[in-house]
Amino acid sequence: MMDGFEERQATIGGAHAKVKHDSAARHVTGKAIFIDDIVAPPGTLEAVFVTSPHAHAKINSIDKTKALNIDGVHDVLIAEDIPGRNDIAPVFEDEPILAEKFAQYVGHPVALVAADNYDVAFHAAKEVFVEYQVLEPILSIAEALKRKEFTYPPQIIGRGDPESAIAAARHKISGEIACGGQDHFYLEGQIALAQPGEETDITVYSSTQHPTEVQHSVSKILGIPINDVTIEVRRMGGAFGGKESQASIIAAAAALAAVKTKRPVKIRLRRDDDMVITGKRHDFEFTYVAGVGDDGRIEGIEIVMAMRSGNVADLSSGVLARALCHGDNCYYLPNVRLSGFPCKTNTVSNTAFRGFGAPQGMLLMEVVIEHIARHLGQSVDAIRAANYYGTSDRNITPYEQVVKDSIVVELTDRLAREVEYEDRKLEVKNFNSRHQTLKKGIALMPVKFGISFNAPPLNQAGALVHVYTDGSVHLNHGGTEMGQGLFIKVAQVVATVFQIDVNNIKISATRTDKVPNTSATAASAGSDLNGMAAFNAAETIKKRMACIAAKHFDVPESDVEFRQNRVFAGNVSMPFAELAQITWSNRVSLSATGYYKTPEIHWDPIKLKGNPFYYFTYGACISEVIIDTLTGESRVLRADILQDCGMSLNPTVDYGQIEGAFVQGMGWLTSEELVWDKEGRLMTHGPSTYKIPGSRDVPPDFNIHILEDAPNRFPTIFRSKAVGEPPLMLAISVWLAIRDAVASISESPLAPKLNAPATPEAILMAVNDIRQRANQ
Repeated sequence: MMDGFEERQATIGGAHAKVKHDSAARHVTGKAIFIDDIVAPPGTLEAVFVTSPHAHAKINSIDKTKALNIDGVHDVLIAEDIPGRNDIAPVFEDEPILAEKFAQYVGHPVALVAADNYDVAFHAAKEVFVEYQVLEPILSIAEALKRKEFTYPPQIIGRGDPESAIAAARHKISGEIACGGQDHFYLEGQIALAQPGEETDITVYSSTQHPTEVQHSVSKILGIPINDVTIEVRRMGGAFGGKESQASIIAAAAALAAVKTKRPVKIRLRRDDDMVITGKRHDFEFTYVAGVGDDGRIEGIEIVMAMRSGNVADLSSGVLARALCHGDNCYYLPNVRLSGFPCKTNTVSNTAFRGFGAPQGMLLMEVVIEHIARHLGQSVDAIRAANYYGTSDRNITPYEQVVKDSIVVELTDRLAREVEYEDRKLEVKNFNSRHQTLKKGIALMPVKFGISFNAPPLNQAGALVHVYTDGSVHLNHGGTEMGQGLFIKVAQVVATVFQIDVNNIKISATRTDKVPNTSATAASAGSDLNGMAAFNAAETIKKRMACIAAKHFDVPESDVEFRQNRVFAGNVSMPFAELAQITWSNRVSLSATGYYKTPEIHWDPIKLKGNPFYYFTYGACISEVIIDTLTGESRVLRADILQDCGMSLNPTVDYGQIEGAFVQGMGWLTSEELVWDKEGRLMTHGPSTYKIPGSRDVPPDFNIHILEDAPNRFPTIFRSKAVGEPPLMLAISVWLAIRDAVASISESPLAPKLNAPATPEAILMAVNDIRQRANQ
């Protein structure tokens, strides 16, 4: 049934239909209720963190007397006030919500002030006196590498004998490159509202991608069983990975204050505080050495990936593993060693961000491909083609997974053909020959992105479905809605099973007391996991109803058909709602849970070998840019995307995901620059100093196409594919096009010295550098 498509078009809003986001109208009219819109219970307090002004310091004492004497202040909490374990580490341990003996970064929370309102708490926080003994910080990746300071052991993925292959190769190249971090800059900042219940019960409304992890963190901090804690989230105003583990800090602190004051407590971070206190995308520094044949094929390669983990591990182990697993991108590497180093620095702990390490790994490999092309005097696209994964051979990744579903060759060829790529490259070359100040660049970016969590236990989901006697349906599952359209997609799945209009399905808030032990809504796997779980729950109920219908119509169960909001048995039928009533009258349950676990995956986290991904999703983008060589300014003139979505569950939602991911990737690679001063203070902590893309940064000629007639070769939910993260990496084409524009200044095949982000300053420096080298 899951491979047939015709019947789904009979109802309004089934799978594959172009249905608007369930909250679209409420979003644009301001009627969508976020946590800060919830009517606060009487007596609700607000809390503000006291944070460290030092990157590394010993905490000698904390004097809260003056703050406690301020009218309206109810309590000032420090680490020793925590009744349970001061640890919310998602993977390892020793990651406190309030610093105990040492402050590890500027912005590290050391105390929490709870007061009648935000203003009182904010001003009282300034009156908490903390005596510090300032210590020497480690502020750079290079310094951490030198001192061998890591948040957990380095990781290595390898195959073959890269040293010998490099030594024996006709050509040898080496280089280094770096890419910066990125702030999530979600529209809704970190926020939580904690409400104490009877005895030790507590409910927390948390803006989180991972309600279960927040539940566990609150349980640990308070020293109570997990079943005493309920976490609820209806929607987030954006997350992008920043509310996966980081939300636990806010929720656990709010819960702590609520228990101590016996009052509801809300914590909502200002934008500046949010950017200083919470983690970001990991910045990386790379080095590489490769041996290459005359045909441009990589024969051996060694890559070092050093990333800024920050003050604690957080989710860095998974981020680094995914970076290593995507260091190949679309290319076969016969002899390879990928070494990853999670550098411990006295800066805020970096965390999950859309792509989860894969964008950084892919960026490095594209630089290697570009370097080979310039070294051999060939086109970058020819070198790509020489190194692409094969279908019957040359199809095993460095971590020993066989690539069974590669469509990268046909996908890139189709895009190049449809946008007249070769002609446009010639037009760019001609333009550059006629202009001295303005230079154009054009580049293609292919993407192969693995779908599933690297940690196999996370690849499971649950759902809860109720059918009421009027035919309406209640849907709940473990996924969370952050604007990406997961809720409407899963509702479409259930509508398809019952063959009813999607408007008959009530989408409800994610709650840990409805569906327990959930995984984060992350890794682009939300629809795959929760869609399948909801499908299984709905199918269970449908089979029960079909049995009742067969008895009612006196026909074999195989003759019962659900279609167009009705249930048919030959020429007779009844409304779906009527069958629901009859089923209840026959004392048959109209409620069911559903469960799903991703098959065919396994992973050895020590050896870094296995089959971590159920399937791969593919995409390609061709971007054309222009730069001003006098100012360093750049503009994206055109972008053409062809994205593999399998049989899209909702093309309208997927289109929006592709568009948004690409623009967010553009920001990471061109304008969003995180700057720390020599004392470890973040200088770019607001929209005045941190530049996210604006409407004028979107390419004026922006063409997005979803690959048609390409169902997933693996049996996912209705043969769809994940789409949340992969398009972000297509934006690397913009950065590569900027590098192409800079390189065009020289008639010699020189590789530009341009890191990411390619800010105007960085572009101008790269322009001046390549001019100097060209004149030598």
